[in-house]
Amino acid sequence: MNVDLLIPVSLFACIAYSIKAVVDARVRKQLVASNGDASLVRSILEGDESARRLSSLRWGITLVALALGFGIVEARGWQDITPGVIAVLVGALGLGNLAFFALSRRLR
Repeated sequence: MNVDLLIPVSLFACIAYSIKAVVDARVRKQLVASNGDASLVRSILEGDESARRLSSLRWGITLVALALGFGIVEARGWQDITPGVIAVLVGALGLGNLAFFALSRRLR
């Protein structure tokens, strides 16, 4: 693995995430400080919290499905990267996203 390429890419990702976090916090602070309608502020903050929870649920389901896909590849004893192995992994990701969609529809 080329470490010379990994370090700048990860640094860029960290800087971009830091900027996003600071901007989000500043927007929330200005929203609360604007003395707007309390119900509007509450609904926006609850919507953000719900979106964060659903994002965590999506990543959890998708990663579990991907782990199951890797488990299938390991159980079958496949050693080389073939179209069949890629199909199993992509199919597992697709099933994970479909499971999230179905579960999120039930939660609403």
